[in-house]
Amino acid sequence: MKAENTGWRADHLGPDYEMRYITQPDDYSGKVRCSVIRRLSAARSGKAILYVHGFSDYFLQKEMADMFVASGYDFYAVDLRKYGRSLMKGQKMFQVRDMHEYFADIDAAIDLMREEGVGEIALFGHSTGGLTTSLYMSEKPSPAIKALMLNSPFLDWNLPPLMRKAAIPAVSALGRFFPDIRVRQKPDSGYAETLSTRHGAEWDYRTDWKPDILPDPDMGWIRAIHRAQQSLRRGSVKVPVLLMHSAESVRRTDAKEKYSRADAILDVESISRYGRKLGADVTEVAFEGGLHDLALSKKEIREKMYAVMLDWLKQHDL
Repeated sequence: MKAENTGWRADHLGPDYEMRYITQPDDYSGKVRCSVIRRLSAARSGKAILYVHGFSDYFLQKEMADMFVASGYDFYAVDLRKYGRSLMKGQKMFQVRDMHEYFADIDAAIDLMREEGVGEIALFGHSTGGLTTSLYMSEKPSPAIKALMLNSPFLDWNLPPLMRKAAIPAVSALGRFFPDIRVRQKPDSGYAETLSTRHGAEWDYRTDWKPDILPDPDMGWIRAIHRAQQSLRRGSVKVPVLLMHSAESVRRTDAKEKYSRADAILDVESISRYGRKLGADVTEVAFEGGLHDLALSKKEIREKMYAVMLDWLKQHDL
């Protein structure tokens, strides 16, 4: 691990937040870095949360981080390579060919946390970050990680059965040889319209880092996701898991209003089916009215989520 600077710098989230870049070895596209963001608790209990964001995203959930810090936890987050704060000029946003590429970014954040006196970590992943953290915990977890929390993890494709069973494996196979070919998607800004202040919602964030319409993935990305999901089916997470998701998903035939009270990105039944199999100790909680990112749902949903997480961590002596 090699830091680009000699210390932490102010982060755009506010005076209590700091960030630093971590230079990683060059990959197939050139120079690579990740970013670690932190807010420290006055308690400095040696316990901390490490948050990993999802696809087409970055760490922006300041209210959630503030809640953890007020409860005595140090809070850290990582913007993975080619996402958010970590983007470098000329890079292809969100590019990945193997989800294991992200393990080095998680390790870099953990190394920093350990250097700063953190002894016990709850790893926390959202969506694609939930897939990445689950894979990490099934293969090469740091002994400092005592628990895994998941917010709508991307454990399966939200597609018709024929697409999941035939098309995805075929595209994945082609992705080995043609990773940069884009796979066109039907544009849908419905989810963003439930989040952004530009659409009358609650959250103000950078659309250059979190676009309203999800970018078309390439075959290499689809291959990386597919292989990670299949590998996870054969793995097992040894630490306790908190599996959280909305109680409902949005279907193409649903009215537009449902976007404001359901998961518009993933299939919650698949999250539940595969999430319960992640390990021997899985606690599942479904939230009525929750969005895909439960931490960006309506205030009453967020507060329920915070209470569930804090209670669960306390039950597991964290």
